[in-house]
Amino acid sequence: MTVGLWQNWVLPGIWITLQLTVYSAALATAVAFGVGIARTHRLKTVRFLAGLYTEVFRGTSALVLMFWLFFVMPQLVGWSLVPMWAAVLALGLSYGAYGAEIVRGALGAVAPAQREAGVALSFTPWQRLRLILLPQAVPEMIPPFCNLLIELLKGTALVSLLGIGDVSFAAYLVRLATQDSAQIYGITLVIYFVIAFALTRGMKALERRAKAGIGKAPAAMGVGGGTA
Repeated sequence: MTVGLWQNWVLPGIWITLQLTVYSAALATAVAFGVGIARTHRLKTVRFLAGLYTEVFRGTSALVLMFWLFFVMPQLVGWSLVPMWAAVLALGLSYGAYGAEIVRGALGAVAPAQREAGVALSFTPWQRLRLILLPQAVPEMIPPFCNLLIELLKGTALVSLLGIGDVSFAAYLVRLATQDSAQIYGITLVIYFVIAFALTRGMKALERRAKAGIGKAPAAMGVGGGTA
């Protein structure tokens, strides 16, 4: 592969993939915490609506949602999203639904005695959540969030179908130009692995810091982000 192809297509593709991952992860995190906390709300209506969101977005294809936002929504509402933001919205909403279940499960795993202590201290529901539940639940969320982040990174390859010049789309263009499938797709595999490995190390450091904040040692975590 020539230097020109690398500089003009592959490097910009890596940058776009990183942007997609960061933006989509930020949206997915906000959705995950918002919907996940809503699923533990004392009001049944709030829990129902949050559960409905989770089921709908976990049960639909991120790719079809991406197409719907980009191709169908302009016909319905009269305005359109640029491909990048249609992709970010589709990925963030879809992966946020999976993250919401992680948040709900981690909050539910906090010992009931901790909740009772908050009630005994006359804490409001928000104070119990902020001061007792989240500090203990967040460290437990990080390993599954790490796996979800890696899945999101790999899911960004879907955006090439909208013509966004991410790593996958750049690899396709280089293959057309050089007719050398083995080299470019081998390099693409390495690029995804390097990014995923860096994200995993960052999440491991975040887990270590979060658990140190509550006096717990982190469990050993393998390359893939799961506990060993």
